[in-house]
Amino acid sequence: MGNLSDRPDASIVAAVLTGNTDAYSVLVYRYRDTYTRFAAHMLGSLEDADDALQLAFVRAYRNLAQCRDPERFGSWLYQIVVNECRTLAASRAKRERRLIRDEAKAGSVATNHPAGAMALHDEIHHALAKLEAGQREAFLLRHVEGLGYEEIAEITGVGISALKMRVKRATARLRDLLEGVVT
Repeated sequence: MGNLSDRPDASIVAAVLTGNTDAYSVLVYRYRDTYTRFAAHMLGSLEDADDALQLAFVRAYRNLAQCRDPERFGSWLYQIVVNECRTLAASRAKRERRLIRDEAKAGSVATNHPAGAMALHDEIHHALAKLEAGQREAFLLRHVEGLGYEEIAEITGVGISALKMRVKRATARLRDLLEGVVT
């Protein structure tokens, strides 16, 4: 019958649903790296991204029979990953609001920018973190993950025109935040 990893998503989903639970690991392996990268950008931490991905993969496995179009398993899973990132980010923000009392201290940012690629990488992550969550999500899905607006709309449940506006605003905000950092 051939190697499972060579088969399309729908075939693997069918195998899992008919009792070959080991086949699910092929789907996890197939999507893990891309979705971890997205989650890490959304949440600002690889540890949080790993948590979100673990929850998403478990949730997808438990609800696999509800995947209406197994040919588009990747998009369906993306929706779950996006929702897990939103949930984790919201609970983290709520926890941080309880812990941080001094707003001036929480809002302060270093103004000197050390040279080097790592510093630039950090500045970009700080700038991304300052975006409103919906803008950051749309920007990352469009420009980092390279998805089309139709697929982003399917994943997020947001209309295409609203997504285009979010990406435009995110781009403008990032340009402002990174002015003088990136030359």
